[in-house]
Amino acid sequence: MKDMQAQLEKLRPDAAALIRDLATDPKKRELFTRLADHLTVLASEVERAIADRVKQTR
Repeated sequence: MKDMQAQLEKLRPDAAALIRDLATDPKKRELFTRLADHLTVLASEVERAIADRVKQTR
């Protein structure tokens, strides 16, 4: 469980947002914005899976 939480913490501050902020090309910025949004959704799903697992083990 702690491994999953650690992975989630790495995913949350997603690198795509950092790269997006550095991108000067509008099309690249748009691409990295979409990638950052997708990573946020994935992180939320991992967080939900962790919570479900914790509930199952109680």
